Amino acid sequence: MEEPATVTEEFDGLERVVERPEEGAGAADDADTTARWVSRLRAVQVTGADATGEVGTEELPDVPEDIREAARLAPDHWLGVVDPVWQGTGDPPAWAIVGQWRTDGEGAVVEWSENPDYRPSPLALGWDDPTDALDAVIQLAATGYGPEEDIDRLLLTAEVAVLVDAQDAPVTASAPDGTPVVPVFTSQAQLDRVGALRHRRVQVEDLLPEIPFGHELYLNPAGAVAYVADHMTLLGGDRAEDGEGAEEGDGAEDGE
Repeated sequence: MEEPATVTEEFDGLERVVERPEEGAGAADDADTTARWVSRLRAVQVTGADATGEVGTEELPDVPEDIREAARLAPDHWLGVVDPVWQGTGDPPAWAIVGQWRTDGEGAVVEWSENPDYRPSPLALGWDDPTDALDAVIQLAATGYGPEEDIDRLLLTAEVAVLVDAQDAPVTASAPDGTPVVPVFTSQAQLDRVGALRHRRVQVEDLLPEIPFGHELYLNPAGAVAYVADHMTLLGGDRAEDGEGAEEGDGAEDGE
């Protein structure tokens, strides 16, 4: 039974994809692999004398112990680090790879290469854990780890808290970019972040007709990431679900 070309390991919350040395693989194959990654990644050389005898100017980042062990088992290879939030099957996409460590012929780590195409996940960015399912999909969509369509799909059937005035009408505000909005909150934890203010809980489908013309829904403005949803698009989706049909909308926009 053949061993897989890579092995996924976990250490301190980060998954490592370790490339196995291929027995009998030609030098051309190794060169192609190296060239492919070098073309995508930015190298940071170890401080000290390099192959030319010159001293590097940048220090190598701290090397995790599991990477040092993997390096000893895989000399002259690249050891990749994959963002743990990516849970797909098969090879990870380039944007989910944090970077790679390079080992020399003796199995020592000699280089760290950052991936300029890497998209940090909510976990990597240090955001607060999601407070609810809707907050989770907002965080994933904002970082490119989930589809934006999931937000509208969940939002249409969600209950939210909306700030209201003395007449129980939704309070309006402006997003950081000046967009007129109605702030709404997807959980009690999100609402608590803005303090004790008058509010009511309502199903989104019942709230949509109350949104003033030209205003959008502003989800979790005090959360890890806020999201501006086009309420006319949501109204169109709501009508489509009821069998009335709807014209195409412009879609939702990311919040700041």
